Amino acid sequence: MGLTAQSSGLAAIDAGLRIRRSSPEQRVVAIGGNPNVGKSTIVNALTGLRQHTGNWPGKTVAAAQGSCQFRGKPYTLVDIPGTYSLFAHSAEEEAARDFLCFGGADAAVIVCDATCLERNLNLVLQTIEILPRTVVCVNLMDEAEKRGVKVDCPRLEQLLGVPVVPASAGRGKGLEGLMSAVEQVSRGESPRPPRLSYPAAVEEAAALVQPFLEGLPSPAPSARWLSLRALEPEESWSASLRDFFAALPGWPQAKVAALQGRALLYQRGLTPQELQDKIAACLVEAAGNICAQAVEAPQDAASSSDRRLDRILTSRRTGIPAMLLLLALVLWITISGANYPSQLLSSLAGWAEWQLDGLLDSWGTPAWVTEPLVHGMFRVLGWVVSVMLPPMAIFFPLFTLLEDFGYLPRVAFNLDHCFQKAKACGKQALTMAMGFGCNAAGVVGCRIIDSPRERILAAVTNVFVPCNGRFPTLIALITLFFLGGQPGPGQSLLSALLLTAVILLGIFMTFLVSRLLSATILKGVPSSFTLELPPYRRPQIGQVVVRSLLDRTLFVLGRAAAVAAPAGLLLWILANVTWGDATLLAHCAGFLDPLGRAMGMDGVILLAFLLGSPANEIVVPVMIMAYMASGSLAELSLPQLHQLLLENGWTWLTALCTILFSLMHWPCTTTLLTIHRETKSLKWTLVSLLLPTLCGASLCFLTAAAARLLGAV
Repeated sequence: MGLTAQSSGLAAIDAGLRIRRSSPEQRVVAIGGNPNVGKSTIVNALTGLRQHTGNWPGKTVAAAQGSCQFRGKPYTLVDIPGTYSLFAHSAEEEAARDFLCFGGADAAVIVCDATCLERNLNLVLQTIEILPRTVVCVNLMDEAEKRGVKVDCPRLEQLLGVPVVPASAGRGKGLEGLMSAVEQVSRGESPRPPRLSYPAAVEEAAALVQPFLEGLPSPAPSARWLSLRALEPEESWSASLRDFFAALPGWPQAKVAALQGRALLYQRGLTPQELQDKIAACLVEAAGNICAQAVEAPQDAASSSDRRLDRILTSRRTGIPAMLLLLALVLWITISGANYPSQLLSSLAGWAEWQLDGLLDSWGTPAWVTEPLVHGMFRVLGWVVSVMLPPMAIFFPLFTLLEDFGYLPRVAFNLDHCFQKAKACGKQALTMAMGFGCNAAGVVGCRIIDSPRERILAAVTNVFVPCNGRFPTLIALITLFFLGGQPGPGQSLLSALLLTAVILLGIFMTFLVSRLLSATILKGVPSSFTLELPPYRRPQIGQVVVRSLLDRTLFVLGRAAAVAAPAGLLLWILANVTWGDATLLAHCAGFLDPLGRAMGMDGVILLAFLLGSPANEIVVPVMIMAYMASGSLAELSLPQLHQLLLENGWTWLTALCTILFSLMHWPCTTTLLTIHRETKSLKWTLVSLLLPTLCGASLCFLTAAAARLLGAV
């Protein structure tokens, strides 16, 4: 079809940053739309990007760009954040509006959901007013047809005055027509859409300002849109808009005219603060009128099957139990499915280590190089890969399937009341769900929360949800001390249920700590937000598996491996360098032993958590190495591990306190660095480190004290 992907790289850009053009022929196209309309799917299909797309709102928080060629001409497509409006009330809206206005886009594509077009047209009309060189892509036409919704695209094009292209992006339909329309508006004559009519007072006031803003070089926002913004209170302007106005040659005269326009609005009984409401009301009315002429839909276009599912998945009585059952099911599949692949990868890692050792030996490499390199760095790296990769390769696709199915917004809906009680934002449920895979990813996901207070609250408490790296420790200890040995099919299910109970404790602590922070250092009222419950959709399994493996599994694994290798070197040094009559590892464990005993554990366990900070997967191997006094990591079967722990004084109380501390202790190094990058604050990074550690240590101390007082150990 003449469309080729030029680049498969994904580059985050600031919302107000202009894209650098590689040639004068290159055209920059902004791809926008409401959340959950398939916007990122279209960008991925056109450019070859592997950007993650999901069936829940607010996924794209920062703009991303990719390149393609169409009919031999270059294009840069910029996937801007999904938003319902360009009256910036959130970070997503401000980022989308600022790029459309000041990002130097030659054209815009607004992707709409054919099943609920009227709601989408509000954004379309706002965009056309800013940038007339706009193409409307009516996506999900196949779903609309199933629901009995008929969209007359030629009539819609006539009413809007800009090209309208039907598409079903998930099936690759309509993309060539879309790029043809983009070529037309970005390289040909600009469309001339009909002007929206506002109340007479607004039109008269805007007419005073608009002459001073005409004739701006392209690409630039339309003079009409700028004149309407100039009438609004200056304190409502974004920094980008303020800077843009200040740089205009005609701004001094336009500013005087804007003051006259505001005075006129006062005379007509309309305050500048009410101006935006009037404009918004006109947009909603216009969208309704256009839809009435171009769309035919049954009175109840909603799917009856969707409603039946929602009665189970979102009702007060069954919503939470269904959520817990799904969580237990995902964990059971992950646990039972990861055992054999983990053993296979462990064997492969052992073979690779043997080969590497032999290769270095044949080269005459001295032992002081071979030992730390092979038995330190490489062995730890192999352990992390074999333990971490299989459960991630199962968990992430299952998680993504639920996401594509449309279930994650229902999780946020079910938990919104609980988060409101904790004076936090319901969107935190989505970031908490992301934390199951990786807490660092959950912290990055906090960008979808608009309120800075609630965003910090979500980032600080995300660590209370156990990430994939902590699952092996939790599963091993649950299996050995509470299920009685090697897991079978039935015991895997019990292990999943007990792990679910541990996770519920983490979720409860999230609510509790959020409420305490909201009452102390992060006081505030929980904000409201719009959460769209998208229709349930059949997940595209092939794309889900590939996307989750490439975008999530390998990304998280690579980040863990980058810190696991240096950690392996440090472990080898501590285990092999002696001071006096013991190794540095033994001295450190002995120093921590009194504190560990008070918390129901011992010094080796605390040291293992400290040394496991770069990667939680190595906590159990460090314990094994310290207990066996070996110079490198050793792998044991579950019965052998159980026997080793018992020989070193472990009881059910030791296992329980270790489980509690694994659930609640400092974030891993990657997560801490991510928190610092996202909050840009050393203070909140330290709070994120100390808060879960104090909670975990206190709970372990109380549990151990209660058990000893009752004579249970």
